[in-house]
Amino acid sequence: MWKRLDVEEWNARRKGSLSEVMGPVQDIVNMVRDGGDAALRELTERFDKVQLDDLRVTEAEIQEAYAKVSSELVDALRTAEANINSFHQLQRPPDMWLREMSPGLSLGVKNSPLRRIGAYVPGGRAAYPSTVLMCAVPAKVAGVREIIMCTPPPVNPLTLVAADIAGVDEVYKVGGAQAIAAMALGTESIDRVQKIVGPGNVYVTAAKMLLRDEVDIDFPAGPSEIAVLADESADPSFIAADILAQAEHDPNAACILITTDQVLANKVGRELEKQVARSDRQDVLRRSLDNIGYTLAKDLPSAAAVVDMIAPEHLSIQVSDPLAVLSGIHSAGSIFIGRYAAVACGDYASGTNHVLPTAGYAAAYSGLDVMHFMKRSSIQVIKRQGLEAIGDAVEALANAEGLTAHARSISIRRQGQ
Repeated sequence: MWKRLDVEEWNARRKGSLSEVMGPVQDIVNMVRDGGDAALRELTERFDKVQLDDLRVTEAEIQEAYAKVSSELVDALRTAEANINSFHQLQRPPDMWLREMSPGLSLGVKNSPLRRIGAYVPGGRAAYPSTVLMCAVPAKVAGVREIIMCTPPPVNPLTLVAADIAGVDEVYKVGGAQAIAAMALGTESIDRVQKIVGPGNVYVTAAKMLLRDEVDIDFPAGPSEIAVLADESADPSFIAADILAQAEHDPNAACILITTDQVLANKVGRELEKQVARSDRQDVLRRSLDNIGYTLAKDLPSAAAVVDMIAPEHLSIQVSDPLAVLSGIHSAGSIFIGRYAAVACGDYASGTNHVLPTAGYAAAYSGLDVMHFMKRSSIQVIKRQGLEAIGDAVEALANAEGLTAHARSISIRRQGQ
């Protein structure tokens, strides 16, 4: 089970290939484009084995869901929602700012929320109410007016309660690539959205990539990943627990220990054996073993370089001087520092967002935050004094480009006509 990995080979394998499913996903997109609601019902029966009458969850169904969820879980969801809200409130920019750059010239930015967004929440192996909160709460903080959600049927009551607590406006019993197509293209029942966020399997990710000309997306977010960077001071049982916590998400989850200490790597391997034997989800864990292992680095700067090479979704730093290591890391979705910073805290209730780029996309993308739900417009306030200050430069450059009407729009003002 526990083995030393060739990092480049492991890195390439974890990225997978969307090309293998692009054809079938394109067929699904075309079905939804042509058939609308009827196609959604047909595809839901084919893939989820559920016959749907109404696609939208009713208010009565949401109230029934509360009756099926314990008060303890409702309280836990409300605690998580409050923490997620508090953290994301810190990210919200001012509605507008304006600064005088020079006499007569002021520049600024106006921040505006998107009007309507769609959140995709996976189903199938488990309920993911936490993902509902992670997608909807920052959108609400940003000021998005309409938040819709698609999730595969049958919808878990806990997911519906989370949607209500998070302020989701519309919930639809549609999953998979067909849900992405419905939100991007619109159907008789589902009005199209401006942006789609949320994780999913390879089919969901492929649909998001295929439909980027129709709708904005957050980033590719596939099977869960974790890299643990650790030295001899780390607790092997904690490392093993963090690895298995992510591995139980999906058989394709990718987990790696990057360490300077072979003895620690051996101890973690033994801990994994013990903890898998005690796990309630051995079926998923044993299928994900091919994606789990360790690599040795000669020193911590070399270990940090390996982290940047793989750009993991989650990074756990468990070394004696973590802040020194942190300064050398530039590519990771969400970073957890110290032996008590269990990655599961960020998955649920610390307040940070768990919707994160995977498969190396953390090298270029940031995790979901408030700014994903906003757009920015630059502002220029230019008075005569300001125009005089930059007029010569504008006219010279416009004439150099052969755009004489541009230059004339400046000179006509300077001449007072």
